[in-house]
Amino acid sequence: MKRSFKAKALSSVAALSLALAMTGCASSGSGTTVSDVINATSSASSAATVAESTSSASGDSSVSATDVSEDTHFDEDDLQWDADTETTVDLADGSTKASGTGSDGVSVDGDTVTISAAGTYRLSGSLSDGKVVVAAGKEDVVRIILDNASISSSTGSAIQVDESNETLLYLEDGTSNSVSDASTYADTAEDAANAAIYSMADLTIAGQGSLDVKGNYQDGIVSKDGLVLASGQLTVTSADDGIKGKDYVALLGGHVDITATGDGIKSTNDTDADRGWLHQYGGQLNVSAGDDGIKAEQILTLSGGAATVAKSNEGLEAPTINLTGATVNVTASDDGVNATAGSSENAAQGGGGAMDAAQDAHLNISGGKVTISAEGDGLDSNGDISITGGTTVVNGPTNGGNGALDSTGDISVDGGVLFAAGSDGMAEGLGETSKQSGVQASLGTTVDAGVAIHIVDSSGSVVASFVASKATANVVYSSSEIVDGDTYSIYTGGTADVDAGLGTGSITDATKVATATAGEFESGMGGGMGGQGGGPGGQ
Repeated sequence: MKRSFKAKALSSVAALSLALAMTGCASSGSGTTVSDVINATSSASSAATVAESTSSASGDSSVSATDVSEDTHFDEDDLQWDADTETTVDLADGSTKASGTGSDGVSVDGDTVTISAAGTYRLSGSLSDGKVVVAAGKEDVVRIILDNASISSSTGSAIQVDESNETLLYLEDGTSNSVSDASTYADTAEDAANAAIYSMADLTIAGQGSLDVKGNYQDGIVSKDGLVLASGQLTVTSADDGIKGKDYVALLGGHVDITATGDGIKSTNDTDADRGWLHQYGGQLNVSAGDDGIKAEQILTLSGGAATVAKSNEGLEAPTINLTGATVNVTASDDGVNATAGSSENAAQGGGGAMDAAQDAHLNISGGKVTISAEGDGLDSNGDISITGGTTVVNGPTNGGNGALDSTGDISVDGGVLFAAGSDGMAEGLGETSKQSGVQASLGTTVDAGVAIHIVDSSGSVVASFVASKATANVVYSSSEIVDGDTYSIYTGGTADVDAGLGTGSITDATKVATATAGEFESGMGGGMGGQGGGPGGQ
């Protein structure tokens, strides 16, 4: 009987990043096609055909196969196998046994289980102090079905892939699985394993079960090649970074929760063309990080599903950031969204002022709903910022040394809705290339968090209302409703009905605090070139 996880064939798309910037559809880099996340309906004893689905086990959206564009290792064959050829591995301290047609590919030395051949291996039971090692051939595809499996190690990684073409960890539907590594490793060489799940080959995690990963030494999950998170309920807690894929990380669906002392989730290849990207197409991604939340060394794209960074230093970071359709919520102690071609530390030393040359860095927002709460800059690019769609709301900063908008290049708004509320000292408005007008105003005083702020046109109608989560001294608002050259008033107080801080309201009992002419912008002291002059009518 054939077990099937339906996927469609791979395809490659040239000049993908440019196409995305122009069309606002999903992607970055160069291109894959991966399958929809599915609902598994089989058991350990028999396998039924699995149907395609538009939702994962946790109820979150997943991508359609035709929506995925980068070149990855993941294809239809990875999730299709004959259940009759599965090898069963019963994990037990001191007595692990393998049975089935591929049992010759499994060896047991104490509590170390080594898989040395291509095939499908179903693991059940537990090892309180052992590990599973994949040491297959360079062309071999190894599928490991975790079927209520628990693996802990006191010396190193719990699951370690030394060699294969690709290894798949499949989480059996309805099962709970866990892996936990040592807090100190026997092998501490620079290139040695350092994660609870560590792979030298392409790695895929799929299925509809759950997996709890504890990275007690350093990282939770590491692939030194590509990493695809296709589906399932994945919880990662790590002493350093949560999840890392060297060449790429593709999140297609499922529910991923990460708590990391270091970075949350990232791709690390900063040298190879079309690599070093991270792309979320669907699913729910939740990150709490001591350093950066979601990071890519080259291109970061959030095109679908929902991404929440509840705690971070820098929330989102990459040289090129494309926000094209996901629901994004970021809380950061420094910059909320940071497009930089260098490290955060170098960018901080260089600053974003007009005296600095613009980097090859790009922040593009073309769709979705983006909500930022930042202590540093809200939207920060050491190159340019382009907004062509979606709804973007920025809360903060409150200190005068940062701004809600900060660009060393241009800030161009050609569509969508933008409301940026922050401090006055480094505030920036829209750039001269903007085709959509907007309003910027210094409020003359600091408005407390939770107090409604209203943009009101000359007829007295409320165009937009905003309730900031931080104290606010300067606001920038842009939408298609703003008429270039018209005069607008800014009121505080009254009432507001908002979603993610932005909505409609009433100025009854509110106080008028400022007026502004649409298209005229001023930058605070030290502001970047993007805020100089102004957008339409701002000369």
